[in-house]
Amino acid sequence: MAEVLEPAAVRAALAGMPDWSGDSGAIARTAQLPTFPDAIAVVTRVATVAEEMDHHPDIDIRWRNLTFRCRTHSAGGTTQLDIDLARRIDEIIAAQS
Repeated sequence: MAEVLEPAAVRAALAGMPDWSGDSGAIARTAQLPTFPDAIAVVTRVATVAEEMDHHPDIDIRWRNLTFRCRTHSAGGTTQLDIDLARRIDEIIAAQS
């Protein structure tokens, strides 16, 4: 099982990911896409990556605004899996924006 990252490790990882915030409990980011279809396209791509990784974020859809929350529920907090998924989410958002 993945281990929960120490707070300092989460801070260090997020230092290079300015759109993300959080702690050893969970990390999150919100993204605004140009249109609702663009937002749904991002969700679809993230869903594909999440299935490949067997690690799934919580996603809140509000028109063209998406909030992603990553937390390894089985470990009880933020793990390296969450950081890796967050990086993939950033790549997907950048490609769609």
